[in-house]
Amino acid sequence: MGKDSKAKPAAKGKEKEKDSKAKPVAKGSKSKPAAKDTEETKQKPANSILVRHILCSKQSDALKALEEITSGIAFNLVATKYSEDKARQGGSLGWMIRGSMVDDFQKVAFDLPNSTCAKPIHSGLVKTKFGYHIIMVEDHK
Repeated sequence: MGKDSKAKPAAKGKEKEKDSKAKPVAKGSKSKPAAKDTEETKQKPANSILVRHILCSKQSDALKALEEITSGIAFNLVATKYSEDKARQGGSLGWMIRGSMVDDFQKVAFDLPNSTCAKPIHSGLVKTKFGYHIIMVEDHK
């Protein structure tokens, strides 16, 4: 029995060693925070955008503006020259929230990535009841 009683504590000690070694490596405890991190890092759709546009009532004017932007002229300079609305000074509409724009404009604007006036990523021509727009977005939040 002496040997058995000595073997049992040694076996328990080994089990404790295995348990203590197994805990830091346990995948289950790490996968839950990783899943939580993934859920938290998913980007929510933006609710507002910092947007600029050029509005022309005539398609021919909008095409001229588009041509100038494509040739490398800064968006804000082209907007000052061609835009026919209150945003004429560089085309800035400021921060606009979802639901405050006409549908066709909003759909395109919220899908655009961020860009700068010097290197705009623009929409091309977007027709609404107001005329022809060329849209660019500077920021989303």
